[in-house]
Amino acid sequence: MIRSEILATGMYVPPNLFKNEDLSTMMDTSDEWIRQRTGIEQRYWVSPNQSTSDLAFEAAKKAIENAKIDKNEIDCLMLATLTPDHEFPGTACFLQKKLGIPGIPAIDVRQQCTGFVYSMSIADAFIRMGTYKKILIVGAEVHSKGLDRTPTGRDVSVLFGDGAGAVIIGAKELKDPKKDSHILSTHLHADGTYAEELWVPGPGSAFGPIRVEQERLAEGYHLPHMNGKTVFLHAVKRMPEVLQEALTFNNLTPEDIDLFVFHQANLRINDMVAKQFNIPEEKVFNTIQKYANTTAATIPIGLDEAIRAGKLKKGMLVASAAFGSGFTWASAIYRY
Repeated sequence: MIRSEILATGMYVPPNLFKNEDLSTMMDTSDEWIRQRTGIEQRYWVSPNQSTSDLAFEAAKKAIENAKIDKNEIDCLMLATLTPDHEFPGTACFLQKKLGIPGIPAIDVRQQCTGFVYSMSIADAFIRMGTYKKILIVGAEVHSKGLDRTPTGRDVSVLFGDGAGAVIIGAKELKDPKKDSHILSTHLHADGTYAEELWVPGPGSAFGPIRVEQERLAEGYHLPHMNGKTVFLHAVKRMPEVLQEALTFNNLTPEDIDLFVFHQANLRINDMVAKQFNIPEEKVFNTIQKYANTTAATIPIGLDEAIRAGKLKKGMLVASAAFGSGFTWASAIYRY
C-alpha cells in the first residue's frame, strides 16, 4: 500500500527584524496592545529586492538538503501563496527556474492561510495514485510590501510577517500504519459567502473597465481589508470542527496526538482551540510570537522549528488545522 510521508522540512525568513516597538513609530499601536490581542512579539520583513519566490527558494534548498536527495528527484512542485511575484505566470514557475528543475509540473495553490494543508492534500492524492514519487511543497509569503503601515492600517498590518516553509513529500510502502511515517488524512472546506470579510479587492477584473484604475488605488483597493470580529468568530468555530473531523475519521482522540501544529494567525485563537480539546500547553507548538502570521508558510515553518527544537521527532503523530480568507479551513493528521 503506497502512502506519502514527510521526508524533510526547511524554512527561511528574511533578515529584517521588526519588533512591536518598531511598529509603534509607524502607526498608533504599542507592544502591549499587539501582545494582548495577538500574542505577536516580532516579525521579519523582506528587503526591497526580495520576492516571494526568493524566500521560497531558500526554504526549498533547506528541505532538499535535509532530505538528502538530488533536486532532480523532485517530480512535482507546488507553491502555496497569496502574495505572488507577479500577476502571472504562477510564482511556482519562478521558483522552478531558480531551483533549476525544468520540465516537471509547477502548481500554484491560492488558498491563503489553508494553502499548505490544501497542498498536502493534493500531493497526498498524487502519490497515492502513483502519479509522482517526490513532491516539493512550499508555503511562502511577502506581506510587508502590501501592508498599509499608516495608522489607518494598524489592525491588519501588525499581524503579518514574511517567510517561507517547505517540505518534501515522498512515496513509501506502508507496512505498519501505527508506526510508519505517513499522511493519515486531510480534510478541506470553504465558504465563499464570507470572501469579502478578509480580502484584497484589487487590482482585478471585478471592478471597472480595466484591471488597474488610479481611482481604485487611491481608495486603497490594493491593500488588505478585514472584518476582524467576523474572522475571529469563524476561526474559533471552524478550526475545532475540522480538527474533530480529522480525529473522528481516524478513530483518534486528542490524547493520541503527540504534537499540534496549528496555523499561526492569532495566539488567542490557538489557545481557545486547545482549551476546547483540553490539550496541554506543551503539546501545542506555536511560532506566531517570533514570526507573526506568514499565512501559507506558518505550518511548514512550525514543523521545521519543532524538529530543530527537538519537539517533533520521527514516529510522532501530528495534527494541524488552519483557517483563513475565503473563508477556507482544513486539517490534517500525519505521522512524522
